[in-house]
Amino acid sequence: MDDNALLDERALSKLKWRCRRGLLENDLFIERFFARHESGITVRQARALNALMDLADNDLLDLLLQRSEPQDALATEEVVELLGVLRIPAVH
Repeated sequence: MDDNALLDERALSKLKWRCRRGLLENDLFIERFFARHESGITVRQARALNALMDLADNDLLDLLLQRSEPQDALATEEVVELLGVLRIPAVH
């Protein structure tokens, strides 16, 4: 499948379900991402988001707050790019 193809509605729904977290702070980052980008999420971004969802909540929060950077197998170009999008501050 093309990495730049948009997710279909079913895949997007499954991704949103997978992204539910135990820490409110993580949920806020993820909800903001979906609110801004839901209609344009690509297969590549979904793969990166799934990789991030394999992390423990505190490890994910450290990445989102830039207290750490992805390491080893997680340090792929697509994960780094997605973190850049997820870390963009909310506009008030």
